[in-house]
Amino acid sequence: MNATATSLVVAGIIFAGSLIGLRLPKVLPDRHLSKETLDTIKLGTGMLSVLASLVLGLLIATVKTSFDSTNSAVRAYSADLIVLDETLRDYGDGAIPARRLIRDYTSRLLRDVWLTGDNPYLVENRIAGMELEHVRDDIRALPADNPGQQWLVNQALQLTTTLLRERWLLIERAGPSVQPVVIGLLVSWITAIFISFGMNAPRHATMYAAFLIVSLAIGSAMFLVLEMDTPFDGLMRISDRSVVTALTHMLPAGQ
Repeated sequence: MNATATSLVVAGIIFAGSLIGLRLPKVLPDRHLSKETLDTIKLGTGMLSVLASLVLGLLIATVKTSFDSTNSAVRAYSADLIVLDETLRDYGDGAIPARRLIRDYTSRLLRDVWLTGDNPYLVENRIAGMELEHVRDDIRALPADNPGQQWLVNQALQLTTTLLRERWLLIERAGPSVQPVVIGLLVSWITAIFISFGMNAPRHATMYAAFLIVSLAIGSAMFLVLEMDTPFDGLMRISDRSVVTALTHMLPAGQ
């Protein structure tokens, strides 16, 4: 189930809870609706509201931090690809085969993750991984006839090793991190709160509309959490601009 469908289900469950609360005074005995009983329910609901607010705020802050970190990691990854290509450009014509592999790898990354969406979670793509490893092999095979070339080869090897490490870090952090049980518990707490609200609310059209609007607002908060928790998929996916910029700075296709 995607983020949009999940958020609508959450909004529906919470709104249903408010409807149940509005219906309860009609079916419960009068002794269950005394002032003391309702006051006690209000106290319990207040405590639960604070707890739910803290958990929801923590969820949003956590996924936002993770989303920003992944976005920064993609930018750093793209920058390292540019620096590696420029390092091999300084080496000379002997590094052209390795530069072609770097361009092909960057093009595949852009196509798979952003254009076609074949690998929206940066899952292990053996072909892409082999291309990056072949870049390292080609660099390792470059002759170093002088100290300047040796320095460039060493720098290129360090950058390639960094890219291989960063690639696996991106793969590891690309999937969802919010556990469904956390979402389930939070939704159950908020539903209980809305049941309490419904028990104490007047029964007219404005109240129904208010409950619906607030339910949709909470559903939209869940949408933000789920969208930011999958940074390479959905409406709020990380921008491909840094990868496109890296590709435009590399060896043109056909050379």
